[in-house]
Amino acid sequence: MSEATRKIKLRTNKLNLYYGAVHALGDVTMEIPECAITAIIGPSGCGKSSMLRLFNRMNDLIPITRVEGEAFLDDDSIYGKSMDVVTLRQRIGMVFQKPNVFPMSIYENIVLSPKLRGTRRKADLEEIVERSLKQVALWDDLKDSLKTSGMSLSPGEQQRLCIARALAMEPEVILMDESCSALDPESTAKVEELMLELVKKYTIIIVTHNMEQAMRVADMSAFFMIDENKVGTLVEYSPTRQMFSHPQDKRTEDYITGRFG
Repeated sequence: MSEATRKIKLRTNKLNLYYGAVHALGDVTMEIPECAITAIIGPSGCGKSSMLRLFNRMNDLIPITRVEGEAFLDDDSIYGKSMDVVTLRQRIGMVFQKPNVFPMSIYENIVLSPKLRGTRRKADLEEIVERSLKQVALWDDLKDSLKTSGMSLSPGEQQRLCIARALAMEPEVILMDESCSALDPESTAKVEELMLELVKKYTIIIVTHNMEQAMRVADMSAFFMIDENKVGTLVEYSPTRQMFSHPQDKRTEDYITGRFG
C-alpha cells in the first residue's frame, strides 16, 4: 500500500510546544499514516524527541510545558478535555533510548501494566507474556527462564523486552526514541527486523540520528531543524525514498549529505 492511500493514524495542525519562555516547536502540521514507520530526523536540539513525546503527552510531566494547536489520534483530540491520559498512553506506547528494564523478573516486567489495568487471571497473564515475547522473537530463548531478572539480559535483549512490555498493553502506536543508539550493530539489526515485522500491525514512529537506519526501515521521514528564531521547525515531510533521493528543500539536502548537523 502506498503512503498516499494509507489511513491517517495521527495528525497535527499548527502544533506548538513551549517549555516556559522557550518556544521548542513551532506550527508543526503533519499526517502520519497507519501501519507505516515514520522517522523523525534532524540535528541535535531541533525538537525531535519533544515532537515524539507530544503524541502521548509525556511532555505533560514537565510542569512548565504549554501546548498550542491540535493533535489527533484517529478522530480523538489528544489535548482535548475529554482525553484520558492513562488511556492515551495505553493506545500509544513508548520505548526509550536506553533499555529501562524494571528490577524484577522477565515475567513481572511484562505483566505489570496488564495487572494495573485489571487483568488478574493467571492464564490470561501467561498468554500475554507468551504473545508479547513471541512478537519480539524472544519466547523460544526465554520461555524457560521467565523468573530470571530482566536485568540479566544483554542490552539488545533488554530493549526487545521493553518493546514486549509495551506490546503487552496492545497499543495502536509505538513511539521509539533513538531506541537503537545504545545497541551494537547486531542488536540494532534485530530491532530493525522487529520494526519491519511489527509495522504490519502497528503504527511506528522513530527518532533517529542514523540516516542509514531511516533509509532502511522508514516509509516516511520528517526533517526538523532550528529556524532563525531558534524554534524547532518541520522543514520537509515526505516518503523516505523521495526525501533521500530528491529532497525538496536545500536544508534537507545539506543535512542528509552531511554538510551540517
